[in-house]
Parts: sequence; C-alpha cells; structure tokens
Amino acid sequence: MDNFCARSKDFDGSRSKIPNKMTRILCGNPVAQFHSHRQEILESIKRVLDNGPYILGPEVVAFEQKFAAYNDAKYCVGVGSGTDALVLAMKALDIGAEDEVITVSHTAVATVSAIVAIGATPVLVDIEEKYYTLDPNLIKPVITKKTKAIIPVHLYGQPCDMDAVMQIASKYGLYVIEDCAQAHGATYKSRKVGAMGDVGCFSFYPTKNLGAVGDGGAVITNNYSVSERIKRLRQYGWDKNRVSQESSTVSRLDELQATILRVKLEYLDDDNDKRRKAASLYDNKLANKGWSLPAVRPDSVHVYHLYVARVNDRQQVVSDLAKVGIDAGIHYSCPAHMHAGMKGKVYAPAPLTVTEKIVKEIMSLPIYPEVDAIHVTEVLKDV
Repeated sequence: MDNFCARSKDFDGSRSKIPNKMTRILCGNPVAQFHSHRQEILESIKRVLDNGPYILGPEVVAFEQKFAAYNDAKYCVGVGSGTDALVLAMKALDIGAEDEVITVSHTAVATVSAIVAIGATPVLVDIEEKYYTLDPNLIKPVITKKTKAIIPVHLYGQPCDMDAVMQIASKYGLYVIEDCAQAHGATYKSRKVGAMGDVGCFSFYPTKNLGAVGDGGAVITNNYSVSERIKRLRQYGWDKNRVSQESSTVSRLDELQATILRVKLEYLDDDNDKRRKAASLYDNKLANKGWSLPAVRPDSVHVYHLYVARVNDRQQVVSDLAKVGIDAGIHYSCPAHMHAGMKGKVYAPAPLTVTEKIVKEIMSLPIYPEVDAIHVTEVLKDV
C-alpha cells in the first residue's frame, strides 16, 4: 500500500525546480481559461457585486436552469462542491448507515469519501482496463440485501457503460448516482452523462471542464421530490419559512461562482472540442511510442478532462518532462482502498487486479482548452 501511495509525491512535476527563464506547461491551467473569457467574467462579477444578493440569488437560479437544460434534465440544484453533491444526493435518496454502495477504487478519493461520510459502506469493484471505468460485469456478484445504489464514475471525461449499469440497477431495484465530476458535456449514445441515472453529481473545481474560481458543485435529476429535498438539505433542512424539517448542514453555490459558471457554460462545448483536438494531436504523435493511449468507448463522446496514457517507464518520463518545465500528473497513483484513512471503512469483495496494475503505469499529459499544437509539440519532443 505505501509504495503506491508514495508515488504521487515522487512524480509531482510542480515540485521540481525549473529555471526562471523557462515557461512551464502545466498539466491543467484554470488561469488560462479565465483569461480566455476574462472580460465577460469580470463584467458578470461586477454585476453581482454591485447588485447582490451574494448567496442563493438570481444568478444561482439562472445557472441551475441553464445547466439542467444543457444536460437534458428537469432540475438542477447548486451546492458547495462535487463531494457535497454526492453526499446530499445520497441523503436525499435515504442512503445511510448499514447501506452499501457499489463503486470503484480507481477514482478521485472524493467519490469513496462521500459514501463513508454518510455512514454507508463503499463496496469497491474493478474497472475495465480499456476504458478505466467501472466494469459492469462485476456488479452482480457483489450485490447483497444491503446494497442501495451504484455510483458509476465517468472518469477522465470517459462515459461509463451506462446501458449495462442501468439494466442491473433496474433488475435489482438500485439507485444510480452518476459521478460526473470529470465529464461535463460527455455523452453516451447521444445522452448527456448525469441525466441517465436517478441523479448526476458535478464538481466545478477550477480545473474541471466547467470550472469556477473556487469550490462549487451541482446535482441534476428528473425527480422533482429529490430536487426539492436536496434544496432543503443544502441549507439546514429548511423549508420556505426557514424551519428545519430535518437535520442537515449547509452547502450552497454562491452567486459569484454561479455567474462565472453561466459565462463559461456558453463555451463548454467549444472548449471540449479544443480538448479533443489536443487529444487527437497526442494520439497521432504518440502512435508509434509503444504507449497505451486513451480509448474512446463506442457511441460515446469523450471530453478529455485528462489525457491519460500508460507507460512502462513512467518515473523516467515524468522526471524528464519536469526538468524541461512540463508538468505531467498522475490520476491516481493511490487507489481509494489503499488510502490509510480508508482502512476498515471500505470493502473490496474481490481483488482489484486491473486497478492495482494500471496505477503503476498511468500518466496525465497537459490538456485544457488553451493547449494547442505548439504546446503538444513542446511536450512530445521530450518524451
């Protein structure tokens, strides 16, 4: 366990000493995206600051309506973070202590942390080696009387095999909570991710495909009752008279983040196209390197939140890139079940063979809308 988890420090290019005269190419660059839409964002911020209110006002309402429509969902509720989106969604579906939720270990640890936070048990299954997402064939064997939900994670911008997941969920009466934190705008068989399950949970962390300039998140759903309950849960369980009808904490999307997200949502499809073009450049340039390059699930649109390749000599490649000012990331070197803080809190009924294999090899190359052919060429000349 310790060997896997230690690698993230060894390979974090951002900690390398780079000569001042050298321009660093970051793995992700939210500042560049801000500058791409700078004037519109600053004008929208000024409008909020001049007019108020600053919490749960018209900007949040407008963004919720716009984001729901974008995802072909009926309802959207803005919350404080992507992790909170998962927590509140599960609470709204009455998932809690003694319940089990099936998901993957190969994900941002937030997915698993959210399940632990509500008192449920994460039941972890392995992934498809080709696509890095939950293997639907492994769901049925781990379903028990305590199983309440499945959380498929659309990792790196790659949609899961949702038809298979939904068929199993329907047969066994399970909720499906889509983790879309890395997949804004991705589609599976012409359907937006997030709107196929009971709820879809999004993060607006600054590096996301749709990123704020702070924390933020949202839950989308086609169920009115679920959306209304999440609205209560995001604010102390209050009803319209500010009387708590159930115990809850607070998790609100603020007006400043909402107005920024409204601006950037207009450009999301174009920005995702730019990510795909950068990914295509990588694919073409790396085709003969002997690396395992990202595959795209048939009938799906990958939005390349991350461009993740597998290499045998990862340590050397990442180190060489860092020396010339190029930050390569690893998402993720430590599977959730190997985090020290998860010991005794998660359950993996079968060996996670694929997960533990690929985490030794995966590497994320710089990708964001502002990455172009010049950047890609600069990266690849040193690998």
